[in-house]
Formats: sequence, structure tokens, C-alpha cells
Amino acid sequence: MASQDLSQDIFRRLKAICVPLLGASLLTSTSIPDVFKYLGELTKILLDVRASGFVLTPNLISYIFFPLSTLLRRNTASDIPDQILEKIFIALSVLCEDWWWDCDIAVWEQLFMLCGAVIAGIDEQGNGKSRDDETKEAAGGCLLALLRVRTHEATSNPTTVSDRTQARLEMLKTATRNDKFLPVLGQTLDSLLMTVDTPHLPLQRVSLSVLSLILGTYAPDSLVPSVLPGVVSRMTRTALGASTKRGWANGEIVSGSLEVMRFAIVRALGNDICAEEGAIRPVVDLEDLAHATVGRPDLPLPESRPFSTLRTPSWLRGTSSQLLIALNTLTPLVTHPTPLALLAVLKLSTTLLSATSMTLPEVQPLLLHWLLSLSNSDFSSVSIESRGSLSSLLMTPSDAQLPLQQTLLHILNDNLSALPRLLATRADAKVEHVAGIVEAVCRLVSSPEGPKEGVFFFSSGIGKLLGSSGGIDRWGWSLLSVLELSKPPITSTTASSARLMVESNTNMTQWEGFPDIDFKNVFSATTRKALGRMFRGLGRASGDNCLFSIEWFVNVGRSGLDSRSITAMWCACRLLEGVADVSLGQGSEIDGIPARRSRRLTRLIRSLVRNVAELWDEPVNNEPTEAMLREEEDVTPQILVQHAKGMNNLHENLRIARRAPVKQCMTTKQPELHESLLLQFLAISAGTLQAQFMPLLLYTLYPILRSLVSPDVCLSSTALATLNYIAIMTSYASPANLLLSNFDYTLDSISRRLSRRWLDIEATKVLSLMVRLVGSDIVQRAGDVVEECFDRLDEFHGYSIIVERLLDVLGDVVNVIKEDTRDNPSVSTDPPDDAEEMDITSMDDFFDWLSRGHRLPIKEVDTTDYGPNPKETWGASKIPEPDPADDTAAEQEPNPDADPPLTPIQALTKQIVSRSLYFLTHDSSVIRARILSLLASSVPVLSESALLPSIHYAWPFILNRLSDSEAFVVSSAASLVESLATHFGSFMFRRIWDDVWPRFRVLLNHLDAADATSALSRRGVGAVGTESAYTYSHRIYRSVIRTMTVAATAVHLQETSIWQLLLAFRRFLHREAHEELQQCARDLYLAVGKKEVDPVWLALSSTMDSTHMTMQFLAASQWDIRSNVKIIFQEL
Repeated sequence: MASQDLSQDIFRRLKAICVPLLGASLLTSTSIPDVFKYLGELTKILLDVRASGFVLTPNLISYIFFPLSTLLRRNTASDIPDQILEKIFIALSVLCEDWWWDCDIAVWEQLFMLCGAVIAGIDEQGNGKSRDDETKEAAGGCLLALLRVRTHEATSNPTTVSDRTQARLEMLKTATRNDKFLPVLGQTLDSLLMTVDTPHLPLQRVSLSVLSLILGTYAPDSLVPSVLPGVVSRMTRTALGASTKRGWANGEIVSGSLEVMRFAIVRALGNDICAEEGAIRPVVDLEDLAHATVGRPDLPLPESRPFSTLRTPSWLRGTSSQLLIALNTLTPLVTHPTPLALLAVLKLSTTLLSATSMTLPEVQPLLLHWLLSLSNSDFSSVSIESRGSLSSLLMTPSDAQLPLQQTLLHILNDNLSALPRLLATRADAKVEHVAGIVEAVCRLVSSPEGPKEGVFFFSSGIGKLLGSSGGIDRWGWSLLSVLELSKPPITSTTASSARLMVESNTNMTQWEGFPDIDFKNVFSATTRKALGRMFRGLGRASGDNCLFSIEWFVNVGRSGLDSRSITAMWCACRLLEGVADVSLGQGSEIDGIPARRSRRLTRLIRSLVRNVAELWDEPVNNEPTEAMLREEEDVTPQILVQHAKGMNNLHENLRIARRAPVKQCMTTKQPELHESLLLQFLAISAGTLQAQFMPLLLYTLYPILRSLVSPDVCLSSTALATLNYIAIMTSYASPANLLLSNFDYTLDSISRRLSRRWLDIEATKVLSLMVRLVGSDIVQRAGDVVEECFDRLDEFHGYSIIVERLLDVLGDVVNVIKEDTRDNPSVSTDPPDDAEEMDITSMDDFFDWLSRGHRLPIKEVDTTDYGPNPKETWGASKIPEPDPADDTAAEQEPNPDADPPLTPIQALTKQIVSRSLYFLTHDSSVIRARILSLLASSVPVLSESALLPSIHYAWPFILNRLSDSEAFVVSSAASLVESLATHFGSFMFRRIWDDVWPRFRVLLNHLDAADATSALSRRGVGAVGTESAYTYSHRIYRSVIRTMTVAATAVHLQETSIWQLLLAFRRFLHREAHEELQQCARDLYLAVGKKEVDPVWLALSSTMDSTHMTMQFLAASQWDIRSNVKIIFQEL
């Protein structure tokens, strides 16, 4: 009942429009505006009804159609304005949405011809008239509504809907395939192909949609081959945007064009239709094979129809070749910037590969190439869809599966063969494209989709290429000859940044990335990454079959240091990453359960790791490096000129021109880059074996540490990343824990390289680095290091560089022990004597105090006799004296005067000190300074009884170092004296004032005289020192002042010496002296003033004030010390 009410309401609304519209059906100048208004209201009502879901009944549709048809019949085409005709087509398109099911075929054909005529621009009389694009768009929309196949209806029975839809569709197909209607259909196709080039985008969309429906559904099979060339040609131009000023087509237009082309090609060249008409002869069974061998009789030709083309073998050959040319022009669409266009290319390729596998075998490589390129697309929807299509085509059993698999392997071989040629031309874009194609082929093997048979086929095919029968000795050498690697543009330093990083943070757990390696003939970073992914994909796809290629590349890499060897190691690393499914760039996220490795893989890696580690044991060849060759090129060759008389003799074979000497091409060596790649191989091997790699640490730890101390930044950074990577892969918390656990391995490797038979100077750096990396945990094992160092010192004491490096190791051991020692000995300082405080404000007060005889009160002795009195505490029992004959009692009672036993750390330090004293007189000033620094570091660790005998023995040598010719040796000796005075003040009392201070006075006089002639000294009245803080004299001044400051603090003062000290250092309080020396001098006077304030006051006051006659000899007006003296007096 509600439906009837709704229908009546709609009828009343439509009647109010249709009746006046019918009355104004004859168009005049006055009725056109009314008709335009009525058509607009009618369209609005129809759209509202359509949106409400109400389905128009056939009677209601006929009622609405009547005024529209009357309007078209009563007026000629030339009398109907474009706006009116556009409104009519819009209303008809809405009507046809529901009328498609029940429209009379004759009316349907008339509407079809009307729309086609408007699109074509012809009227009833045949006079051409150009309609605007909006009118043609409306006509195309009406035609689309007439042709669109309905897939739903307002009913609850889907089966009935499907049957009714199929029956209606067959009825319309019969009408369009009628011989009388074929010209109309052909003319419509032609007009639609012409309108596709219009710049009006909506008209393009509608035209392409109508073309898809006609060619995909309504056109007869015999007509499609006839229109195929024109359709392909026009759609190719449209997809490429040849008719647009921009030079490229919209993604939606590309999609529509390729869809039209797909329908046309499949219907014209499909396997089924061509086999049915005899264009191809498929082989399904043995009988077909026998007939194909002896010749099968030709099938009878079907009855020829107008506008049709017969499918024959000759037609197929000609059409397929032309189609291949047309499809080749569509290759740029693979890089279209819109995913809609890429998906259209993907769908076209997939459909043609599956539906035309037997008719278009020449097109298969091109279409597979497209799919492989799209699988590497940046759009995830495109790449995922492309990979799914490839897996479906290549892994699903079908007639096209085997040919496609063979074609894909041919594509792989062709691209690998073309790669060296492209690398030589430095075409980065092409190289990246080829590498992406190879990677996409290899990715199919690891795809989870598809049956195992297809995966095995690809894996075995790629494995043959990389196996023993793949001819790697041919294509491998061609690849190595053009792919040349180079180090990244970073500078070298004397102290490796990686070494400093690992020493500053021995417990680091963060991921350290491996430095990138550049290519000399590849400039793009994306191309370099694509090449790396390609090799990983090859390794992953071939599996254990790739081990032969890995071993071949490693053997080539071990054979030398030239560019081919370096490239071979890079290729081996990338292939091994793929086989083992590990990556040096994954970060610290590692799976808890490693993948299962084959025994063949693990056995080969163990062998290769040992062979690679042995390369560090080979002697360094004196072959020209890249830097040496560059220097040789800069040298201008000398031209020898010979003066001769007479005639020039001709050659026997009349060669008048002289033969130019052939320039020998010298291969460049890059040992640092070669070692970096060897370290990468070790890291990948550790990632492959993981826990099984631990026994190989015996061979690999030293090469890694040896590279870590290299001054080359690339090599040291790679070594740091390798060490961290191996620590993570072998489940160590940090590299320090790894080295501590394998300490014996490393120490043994170092000792073997410091023998007379095998001497490696860099091994001492490795030993020092190991000490710093392990840190305080090495204290318990430092004895082995010390013994090793002194054994080598005994053997090589005459070689300064070895002695210097070994002493550095000992110094590092002492520094580690010093940091580990928690109970530092207290500073031994004698308390200052109590002195009577006095308040002196002027020089007159001072002399008045002096004239009164300032003496300490003498303590009186009490001589009174008080009679008998106890001499000891009441109740104290007498301790019986021990019997001298009783030995057991003497053994059990500890000696209170005996020193406590030395701890292992102190005993080790004492050993280092006692055996290092002999080098205080070494010829090398650097070694002398290192020994002094080592002794200074050991002072806080050892006790008096352990250290002072050695210091007493070496004291003359230490004093001689205070007068050394090298400033840094004097500074080191002063630092040693400073440390001794800080910790052992009473021991140093006489030595400071009787031995050290006199030498310091002589040294200060020498420096003062030297500064007077130095160009770096300060200029002006009373100038002191030099301008720079980095001169020798400044450093010695600073060391002397600091040493005497500590002596004044920790050692008893000597009156004569302290007065000399106060007078000697007054000049450093001068305001024109260096700020650092002023601060050191203030600290010195403050240290003395805290014990003896009177001499400080007297010396400084007399220097500034010369009013008193007695102290005028101390006045020094050339020094402006008032500001510093004021600070000193305020703090005192």
C-alpha cells in the first residue's frame, strides 16, 4: 500500500512537468527557456527518485519517455540547442538505468543510434554539426547506461537475477551483432576512438568506458580483429598522452585506455578463439603431437561476414609482430607516477600472459619484464599485487606455466649478462633497473605463495647459474673488471675515531653501523643499494648452490689487493648475506631462534674464515698504492734530446714513424678497503654461525683489533662495527666482555707477532687497546701482559719504537690499576709548627717586632721533689718477658714494625716500576718521558716500603731528567716530583729543598735568558714568559710552579729555600704574564702563606713598596703585581 502511495506521489510530480513539457515540445525562441527549465526539474526529480531506491515501472518510464521522444521528433537536430539536448540525454540516462531490463529492442537501437550520431557529430540530413563536449559527454553517459551490464535487481533471488541478466544481455548482443546494425556499431566505435583525444577529461572517461563495454561485451568476435589495429594505435597514443600538451596522461585515462586495449587484444588474439578458428594448433595429447609432426589438415574456413577478418596463421604472425611494436612503446608507463596507471599496466600484463600464452609468445618477455619492474614499485598496493600476479602465473599449474618459467630464467640470464656492459657505460638508471629485475626474479623463490614445485624450479635454475656449471669464471671476471669500489670521502687521522669511541665507552651496547662503500663507476646511492639487494637476492634464491660462487669470489679476493680482489670480496659478502639470510644493516634486533644452517654452509664458512684471517699474517708487499701512483703522475717525465748529424736511417720494413712506447698500466692497491671488506666477511660469518663462531675467535680477534688501531677512518670504523656485531651475535653483553672472555686467545696472538721470527709493530697498539677496552677487569690478568711486555723489552731494548710502544702498554696497565685502586694512601704531611700570630700592617711594625726579639717561650722544667710516686698505671700486670730459647713463641707473635704484605696489584705495580727504571737513561727522549709518567702513575698505588726504595735508587737519574734537553721530559720529571711530594712528604723533604729546588732555580734562569731572545716572548716592561701557552718555556714554568706548590703544601718548609722561592716566582704575579701562570703563582703563594704568612707578606709587600730603606733591594717596579697580591692577602 505504501509503495502505491509513493508511486502515485511520484506520478503527480512527474505529471506536473511532463504535461507542460509536451505542450512546449515544438521549440521556438520563446519556448526554449521554458523547455530548459522543465528538463532541469525533470532531471532533478528523476535523480531524487533514483537516490530514494524506488524502481520506476515500465508504464511510468513510458510516460516520461513520451514527451522526450516527442521533443526529439518534432524538431530537427539542427534546431535543438546543445543545452536542451544535453538535458534530454541526462534524463534518458537516468531512465535507462531501470529501463535496461524492459526496453523494446527497436527503441534501444534508436537510442543507441541517436547517441552515436551525436558523438559522431552528424544529424538526420547528414549535415555535419559539431556539438560541444558537454553534450557529447551526456550522449556518452546515455550510451553507457544503455550498454552497462546490470548485476543486481530489487529481488531476493540472486539466481533469478543472474538468469534474467544473462537472458537480457544475450538479447542485446544479438541485436548489436546483426548485419544491419554492424555499420552503426562500427561508426560508433570510430567516433568514440576520435573523441578519446579530446582535452575534455570527463568526455575521455565516458568514451573509454563505452569502448570497453562495446569491445568487451557487444562487438562480435569477427569484428574485433578488424578494428584491433585502430584500437591499439589510438589507445597507445592516448595512454602515452601524445595528444596533450603536458606530454603525459592522467592515471585514470591511462587505466581506461589499457582496459580497452586489453579487451581488444584478448578477444582478437585469445588462445581459445584462435585455436577454434585454426590460427594456432594447441598440443594437448599425443595425438595432437603426432598431427603437429606430420601435418594436420587445415580446418574449413568459417563463412565470411561483412566487416570481418579471418584468423589465420599468417594473420596471426603479422598481427603479433605489429602488436609487439605497439606494446614496446608502452614501456614508459611502468614508471608512471600514479598507482592507478601502474595497476592498469599490471592487469594488462597479467591478462595477456594468461590468455595469449600460445598466440603471443614473443610478447611474454616484455610483459614479464613489466611485472618484475612493478614488483619493485614504491607503491605497496602495486608491488603486492604484482608479486601476487607473478606467483599466480608462475607457480600455479597451467598451460602457460612452463613457458613463462623458461622465459623468466632467460630474462635473468640476459640481465646479468647486460649488467657489466651497463656498468661500463656508467648508466646508473639502467643499472638500477636491471638490478631490480634480477632482485624481483629472485624474490619469487622466497615468496610464501605457490606450490613447492615452482619454487624448486626457480631455485635450481638460479643455482645452476651460480653453481659449478654456471660458468662463473666467464661472467664473474667480466663483472669484476667493470665494478670498481672506492673508499668513502673521509680523512685519515693519527688517532682512530673508532678507537677513541670504543675506549671512551667500553660497555657500549648500541648498534654501530658499517660505513658505506662507494663505487667509482656508480654515482647514485639508490643504484648502489640496488646492486647490494640484487646479490643478496641471488644468494637467497639459490641457497647452498651459491656456495661455489662464494668460495670462488673469496679466493679471488684473497689473491691480491687490486680492484678485482676488492670487488670479489664485496660480491662474496653480499651473496653470503643472502644465503645465510643475515644483514649487516639490521640493527640490534636479532631473532631469538636462529635459522637452521646446512652442514655444507657451516663447514665452508669455517674454512673460509680461517683463510681470511690468515691474510693479516702475510707480509705487506711494497706494491704501489693509489697515493703513490698519483704522486708518480704528478712528476713530469724527463725528455732526453739527442743531437745527431747526417741522414736518418730508415727501418728495415720502411716504418718511418717511430713506435711510441706502450705505457704500462699499473693497478692501484687499496689495502685498507680490502681489509674493510674482509672484516665484513668475518662479521657476516659470525651472524651465520652465531654461537658456533666462538671457536673461530682464536683466529679472528687479532685481525679485528689490528684494524681497529688503524689510522684509516673507514677501516677502523668497520673494525668497530665488526667487533660490536660479533659481540651481539655471540651473545656477549659488550665488546669488553668478549675480549675478557677470550683474553688468552688475544694475548697469545699478540705474543706470536712480537717474536724475532715474526715482528709486527702494530701488535703493541693492539695490546694497549685491549688493556683499555677490558678496563678494570684486566687487573687479575695483567701479570701476563706485564711479563709479555718485559720479555719483549729484553729482546728489543735497542729498538726505540718497540720500547716506546711497550712502555705505552705498561702505562695503560698502571692507569687501569690506578683507577681500580679504591684505598688510596693518605697524604703524608707534617703538621705545621705552632707560631704566634701577629698583626703587622706596616714595615715599621715589622722592625719593631723584630727588635723586641721575637722568640718562643722556653718551657720551664719542674724540679720539685714530691716523694715516692707510681711510675706506671695502677692495676697494670707485668707481662712476662719471652724466653729467647722459645722459637715457637717468636714465630707466633707478629712483628708490629713489619710492613703489611703487598696485594697482588701492588706487587704487579712494584714489578713494573723496578724493571722500568733502567730506561730512565735511554737515548730516546720519548721513552724517558714515558718512564717518568709511568712512575708518577704508580705513586698513588704503592706503599712507602714498595715504592721508595726504587725511587731512592733511581733518584740521581730523576734529578738528571730535571736538566734534560727536552722540555716535555723536564715536565714529566716535575710531575713525578709533584706526585711524590703529594704522597710522601717526609721522604721528599731533603730531596725537594737540597736537590730539586736548586735545579729549578738554574732552570728558571736559563729559561729567562732564552725568553729574552725568543720571537715568541712577550714584549714590554717586565714582560714574563711567552704569548702562547703551547711553548716549551710556558709548559716548564707551569710544571715547576705546580711542583713547588705541592711541595709547599705537603713538605716541611725550609726557611732559606722558601725565601728564595718567594723571590723567584714574584715575576709570575705580573699582570702582563700569562693568565695561567698568574693563577699557578697565586696558588703557590697561598700554599706557602698558609704555613708561613710572614715571609709571604714581607716578600710581596717589599716588592710593591720601597719606602723603607732596609727592604729597598726587594723592590721591583717593573712588575705590576698589585692585583694578584690583593687577591692573595684577601684569602690569607
